[in-house]
Amino acid sequence: MKDAAVVCRELRCGEPVEVQYDAHFGEGSEEIWIHDLYCRGYESTLNNCSSQQGHSCDYIHNAGVICSGENLRLSAGPHRCSGRVEVLHGGSWSTVCDADFDQQDAEVVCRELGCGIPVKVLGSAAFGRGEGQVWTEELQCRGNESEITFCPTSSSLKHSNCSHYNDVGLICSGSVRLMNGGSRCAGRVEVLQDGQWGTVCGLNWDKVDAAVLCRELHCGEPVDAPQSDQFGEGSGPIWMVDVHCKGSESTLKNCRSSGMGYYCGHDNDAGVTCSGKKLN
Repeated sequence: MKDAAVVCRELRCGEPVEVQYDAHFGEGSEEIWIHDLYCRGYESTLNNCSSQQGHSCDYIHNAGVICSGENLRLSAGPHRCSGRVEVLHGGSWSTVCDADFDQQDAEVVCRELGCGIPVKVLGSAAFGRGEGQVWTEELQCRGNESEITFCPTSSSLKHSNCSHYNDVGLICSGSVRLMNGGSRCAGRVEVLQDGQWGTVCGLNWDKVDAAVLCRELHCGEPVDAPQSDQFGEGSGPIWMVDVHCKGSESTLKNCRSSGMGYYCGHDNDAGVTCSGKKLN
C-alpha cells in the first residue's frame, strides 16, 4: 500500500484503495522496468523509490492498483501544494471564485491533498487565470471535513459576476512545518508522514538543505540551519536522517535521505531560520 500510495499521489488520483497482483488488469507487453520495489510512502514519484531492474520477473506478476480518484487539485503553482484551486465537475476542471472561498474551505483542501495546513489564500487569479467554467456552487465547509465532497454547498454563487479574473489560489504548508520558533518561518523542522508529525535529524543538516525548505514554505532564504535542538526537542518518529539536498529540489522530501533515524536522538533535531520573505 505504501508503493501504491506513491503511484496514486503522483497521478493525483487520491489514496490507494486496493493493491492488485498477478496481472489482475492483464499482462503487459513492454519491458518490466521495476521489481523489488520499496517505497517509504512519502516519495513524490515512483522513480524516487528504491527498486531493482526486472529481469527476474514475469508478466503474470504485473502489479496493479485501484486509487480512490480525485476531484480536486492545485494548478499552476511551484509545487503540488500551492496553486489555483480547481474542482473536477462534470468531467472537466472548473476554477473556484475567490469571493466565496474562506479559511475553513482552505483547511479542507489542504487536508484532502495531504498538504498540511493553509498558509495563505490568494485572490484575483494570483496563479494565473484558469480555463473552462467557474464552479457554480459555493463551498460552505466547517473546516473539519476530510474531503470537500463532504462539505455543504449552496446551489449558486453569491457573487454571480465571478470570472477567471477572480480565480482563487491557495498556498498550503505542504508536508513540512517549522515549530517553536516564534513564526512560521523559523523553528524545529517537522515532517508529516503516515498521518504523524516527526522530526529531521540534524546530523549533516546544512544551509543547502535549509534553502530547499525555506523555498518550499515560501519563506525566502536560509539565515541559519542549527543541527541540534536550538528550538527544543520534538517528539515522535525521526522521519529523515542524513538529508542531502542538491539545492534545486522543490520540496524537502525530494532530497535524498536515509529514512528513519534509529540512531539519532531528539537532541539532534534540525532547525532553520528563514529570512521570512513576504508572500505575494
